Amino acid sequence: MYFEVRGEKTYCSNGTGSIDPNRQSVVFVHGAGLDHSTFVLASRHFARQKFNVYAIDLPGHGRSDGVALDSINELAKWLRDALEALEIKQTSLIGYSMGSLICLQFAADYPEYLRSMALVGTSIPMPVSDPLLNAAKDNSHEAFDMANTWSHSKIAQLGGNENPGISMMMSGQRLLEASREDVFFADLKACNEFTNSLELAEQISIKTLVFVGDQDQMTTPVKALKVAESIPNCEVIYLSPAGHAMFSEHPNAVLDGLIKII
Repeated sequence: MYFEVRGEKTYCSNGTGSIDPNRQSVVFVHGAGLDHSTFVLASRHFARQKFNVYAIDLPGHGRSDGVALDSINELAKWLRDALEALEIKQTSLIGYSMGSLICLQFAADYPEYLRSMALVGTSIPMPVSDPLLNAAKDNSHEAFDMANTWSHSKIAQLGGNENPGISMMMSGQRLLEASREDVFFADLKACNEFTNSLELAEQISIKTLVFVGDQDQMTTPVKALKVAESIPNCEVIYLSPAGHAMFSEHPNAVLDGLIKII
């Protein structure tokens, strides 16, 4: 469905479901260079379970108009405006990678909107290596190659998939390639320049679930666990073998975890 945020056309997937104001809501926030399709399995499941599902394309991503915002704080404010536009009063919030930072900032600033939260592939801070950042700034395909490789565990890089007939590596590459010029750099810049400390996580009062991949090279397990330890009411799901792309590598395990908290 399309709706308007700050005067710009914005897209979100409802997981093939309909919207009913009497149902509970679930909002998904994607990572750098990605879009709503990251959450296909989970969004469809919760739509079938009679939740209102909103897998949102951030500005400049996927089917949404606008320019990509290069600040996590600004993205959190934008997300608040999106929820207002959708007339969502309370929701569960699921964030992947960059989306997890947006969710953390949102939860600290606007806790009244949230029922629960899940973070997949998270870290505070979330530094980006110079080679990746510079390649993205130049709109070089090398940025996609690096990010895609580092996002998958060693076994995932060899091939195979829990979903028959689908290549995880190629799916990840094609999704990044579909992003518009300068969008990946804006996203990575937002992550790299996010200056809040773990004190942000300590402010989170809602029930939270953190997914940790044992071979995650983008947001290392040590840093993800520190985020989880800093959140007062938090549970951890540790996936192995798993890289950063947990929605691709372990779709069923991630879904099982989300079911518990949503």
